[in-house]
Amino acid sequence: MKIVVLSLLVALGALGAPCWSQTVPDTQQEIASHSRKAQEYLRENKPELSVAEFRALVALEPNNVDARGNLGVLLFFQGAYVDAIPHLRAALKLQPTLWKIEALLGMAEKRTGDSGAALGDLEKAFPKLKEVKIRIDTGTELIEIYSKTGDLEKAAATVGVLRQLAPTNVEVIYTAYRVYSDLADEAKITLSVVGPKSAQVHQMMAHELAREGKTDEAIANYRAAIDIAPQNSGLHFELAELLNNSSIKNGPQEAQSEYQAALAGNPLDEKSESRLGEIAALQGDQKQAYDHYTRALQMQPDDAEANIGMAKVLMSTNQPDKAEALLKHAIQLDPTSALAHFRLSTIYRQTGRPEDAQRELGEYQKYKNMKEKLREMYRDMRLQPDKQEQDDPNSHN
Repeated sequence: MKIVVLSLLVALGALGAPCWSQTVPDTQQEIASHSRKAQEYLRENKPELSVAEFRALVALEPNNVDARGNLGVLLFFQGAYVDAIPHLRAALKLQPTLWKIEALLGMAEKRTGDSGAALGDLEKAFPKLKEVKIRIDTGTELIEIYSKTGDLEKAAATVGVLRQLAPTNVEVIYTAYRVYSDLADEAKITLSVVGPKSAQVHQMMAHELAREGKTDEAIANYRAAIDIAPQNSGLHFELAELLNNSSIKNGPQEAQSEYQAALAGNPLDEKSESRLGEIAALQGDQKQAYDHYTRALQMQPDDAEANIGMAKVLMSTNQPDKAEALLKHAIQLDPTSALAHFRLSTIYRQTGRPEDAQRELGEYQKYKNMKEKLREMYRDMRLQPDKQEQDDPNSHN
């Protein structure tokens, strides 16, 4: 056992001043001796000898909360969960606010098969814990219990807390992946049972097929969903997105019709307005593109893609100052936008600011390389990513 256990014991609020009751002087001396030796052995990284001293302390004074807590913790980290449990429980009975002790008690109960008691102790301790490491450990144990009992909603809520607490912790991220995957699988099965012929079932199937890169099958399911619910503007938008980013013949033209259908169902669909601006720009209709982007930005000024698209239109109509302002705003909204950096570099080069142009070109290359690596990861996982930013310098968009 590593010396780190000593740090945990101190953090648990144990190893404080001895809490003996009224005893005869010889007994008091014996208690003090065992307490001193226990602490010395811990400092010397000799936990087995410390256990013997704490056992002696508990035998002399059963209500010594420090001795009970320390003994329980040491036994826990030795893997002696059955032996640790009564001491951890006794410490909690003496001082109910020892939340780390309660967390360890729940973990010990879980390891000895008492999931009911473990759930109660872990749930009680989890929101009270302050230290990141033990809170993550406690939350992970809770999630395992919730997942085994099928309580995926509570598992998802708990993993949400852990993600806020440690957003870059790979174990937490993996746990989130497992929980959300299980929750998604449960929802898919439930949806298929309660609405096997619904538009939502076809929409769900389209999502899954698109993620796997099965574009033709996904499109067929979107069309089936639209046949059932033709007024659903969201369905038209999702189909348009798939068509717009596919390599199928006449994809952009068909996407344009679907974006228009989405707008007909929801005139406040800012994303469809922005996409129509993009398509119009590709077709060389700068006025139409300008009108679509204007409406999109009126609805949502902080849409980075709409800012970038409008900037392109303004650049093509010789309005670099206005385009520059939009691109800077887009970069504030999304600093990783390779396309925004590239276009801003172009403006700087055209307006005689070579140093600024070179800086933005460097940013463009950095984020372009980063996104190419992400695309490779998607390909390795055989997944189709969401709409990708067009960051090719030769792109007309």
